[in-house]
Amino acid sequence: MFPLILLAGSLLALGWFYVRHHYDYWQRRGFPYDKNSSIPFGCLDSVWRREKGMGMAIYDAYLSSKERVLGVYLLFRPAVLVRDATLARRVLAQDFASFHDRGVYVDEVNDPLSGSIFALRGQSWRSMRHMLSPCFTSGKLKGMFGTSEEIANNMVNNLQQTLPEQGAQEVDLKSVMQTYAIDIIASTIFGLELNSFVTPDNKFRNLVTIARRNTRFTTLFGMMIFLVPSVAKFLFSLGLKNPVGLAMLEIVKETIEYREKHGIVRKDLLQLLMQLRNTGVVDESDENIWKIQKSTTEENKCLSLEAITAQAFIFYIAGQETTGSTAAFTLFELAQYPELLERLQSEVDETLARHGGQISYDALQKMEFLELCVQETLRKYPGLPILNRECTQDYTVPETNHVIPKGTPVVISLYGIHHDAEYFPEPEKYDPDRYLEENRNYSPTAFMPFGEGPRMCIAQRMGRVNSKLAIINVLKNFNVEAMSKQELEFTNSGIALTPKHGVKVRLSKRLPK
Repeated sequence: MFPLILLAGSLLALGWFYVRHHYDYWQRRGFPYDKNSSIPFGCLDSVWRREKGMGMAIYDAYLSSKERVLGVYLLFRPAVLVRDATLARRVLAQDFASFHDRGVYVDEVNDPLSGSIFALRGQSWRSMRHMLSPCFTSGKLKGMFGTSEEIANNMVNNLQQTLPEQGAQEVDLKSVMQTYAIDIIASTIFGLELNSFVTPDNKFRNLVTIARRNTRFTTLFGMMIFLVPSVAKFLFSLGLKNPVGLAMLEIVKETIEYREKHGIVRKDLLQLLMQLRNTGVVDESDENIWKIQKSTTEENKCLSLEAITAQAFIFYIAGQETTGSTAAFTLFELAQYPELLERLQSEVDETLARHGGQISYDALQKMEFLELCVQETLRKYPGLPILNRECTQDYTVPETNHVIPKGTPVVISLYGIHHDAEYFPEPEKYDPDRYLEENRNYSPTAFMPFGEGPRMCIAQRMGRVNSKLAIINVLKNFNVEAMSKQELEFTNSGIALTPKHGVKVRLSKRLPK
């Protein structure tokens, strides 16, 4: 018995020595490192304990040091946190050749639903980016604008029915804008004509609920997909499925088959993806784009249904949260700054007066103060609080002898940089005027709400248009009541900044003039 106990003790000691050696990785390399990392979750221990989301956990690491780069541990994987805004831009743009992949889970062959433009690597990503870019020109977005307007009208009608005829009522704008964003995504990307304000228990909205489940398993698995893709790939090889992705695949398949059978054309992104699938390209011309274009045989189709669904799925993941949140956060902040609220309200009213009470796509683009407000919202509440890359070749950090080895994950705390007084004076203050040329008091290098470089968010203009459209429609039809200064608390799940208790403001109906 004693020899067995001795053997077990020796194995445990060796195991502990190995673990300690592993977590001394950056220290052995003479690299600045996070002294607060703990075994076995590194700087993500608070995520595992379900105290914080991943983005805010990385922000804690950002606050723990003043170094330009910091060696951290994402679970058990050594990684580098870039804290310097100039270096972050180099990683994302100038030195893109050394950081061209995100390093997240993707398996195009065995799991084609994972092959989104967000996850694809190398040439696969370049090819997909080239094919998708024409889908997001101003002309294409202008063509889809009417579809978005219908969803905005549904949102206004819902609020009109909810609010009393006299007086104000507290409204959770997070819930309202999330429903708006879900319907926008369902309509413009999946081609579904929904009104989740009237029928909230619809198939697509239920899928969203499944995708947003917050359990310890979903938290850990989400980290694996982002940070340890080899483990995620192994789990999927064992038969693990993405139920939401599979359900969306059926939606895409049914919609495409129905449109092609009945010759239906709809001005949405799915129509453009159908054209891409059938012809290999999206027509650069915006004049004759909305028409049926078929390939001669099934073999000639450029994209599989799985590939189309993978793109639609990532646009849903990226767009649903950020579109609704940007609109809700903007109105929440304006309610705390009455003078800013009055300025934007005046701009909306004046623009409407010049355009017969309607906001066109072109008129929306010319609303300068609205653009400043959205910029400041995206600074204070970036849609993705972290940006991630993988080092694709050994990289020497400029002006140092520190080398980031090939294969190392690299993370940038966008929330940290956007809330750093070095780059944005009084970072907690909501100040849209900081972007005006005549009184600029921020570092343009540090402002990266949609990332930077070749992998910058491809659908950013669509998201901004839909957020602005929601804000305009609220201010057109309702009064936003001023309130005292407040800060939002965020949930402990996922990566995006999700308000823990909603985004509460008081609204009342505007009386006709």
